[in-house]
Amino acid sequence: MCPPEHFTVEYVINPWMDTSTPVDVELALKQWERLRETLVDLGHTVHVLPPRAGLPDMVFAANGGFVVDGTVYGARFKYPQRAAEAAAHREFYEAQGWTYVAPSEVNEGEGDFAYLPDAYGGTILAGYGFRTEPAAHAQAQDVLGRPAVSLRLVDPRFYHLDTALAALDDRTVTYFPGAFSPASQRVLRQLFPDAVLADEADALAFGLNLVGDGRHVVLNDEASGMAARVAAAGYVPVPVELSELKKGGGSVKCCVAELRH
Repeated sequence: MCPPEHFTVEYVINPWMDTSTPVDVELALKQWERLRETLVDLGHTVHVLPPRAGLPDMVFAANGGFVVDGTVYGARFKYPQRAAEAAAHREFYEAQGWTYVAPSEVNEGEGDFAYLPDAYGGTILAGYGFRTEPAAHAQAQDVLGRPAVSLRLVDPRFYHLDTALAALDDRTVTYFPGAFSPASQRVLRQLFPDAVLADEADALAFGLNLVGDGRHVVLNDEASGMAARVAAAGYVPVPVELSELKKGGGSVKCCVAELRH
């Protein structure tokens, strides 16, 4: 995770951003810290990446890479405003001794990649349509040695896969069908017939931008409908307030890069 010390909305690269809406940095920091504390209280180890001035979106740490079994497929951001973030993430991973593979294709890390280790022997779900290029899916597959399933996003409000789909545990997903093309919806139905289906209200509340550990589901507190759905499916919802970071187009999952050993 990376604290939002420099967080602001000074440019527009997704439909949620509005430069005329002020950001309360102090509140953003308090909300971020509460999310960090929540993860620690649930038993997780949280590493903190130092923020850098001039990179206001660095708080969305999930976009800096995609990790499977100790190997990191690095990020290459679509927009120049975020390009320098990739180097900061690379320095972190290499300092920690992770195997880092620099990408040649545009991709935004876990923003457009999800991993389910127990689904079909280990499966990468890979989004495209707005940020990550489809060629990056093949590259991630080669680097990480896991099959990648390409899913086309068609609604610009859900510009990253992690705004429309999430792993609840190692084999179960939740997703909003309307964010995907008809063909991708068919693929998801075939692969995950027991998925927890979300509706548009859940997705617009960033309810799918969540972190699940197999039992707990940490999600935006505005997504009360989504909390009820995951509870009905047998998980324990853990709501957190992230109203300030939502102004940048992100929520819980955007703030968390998962380190899979």
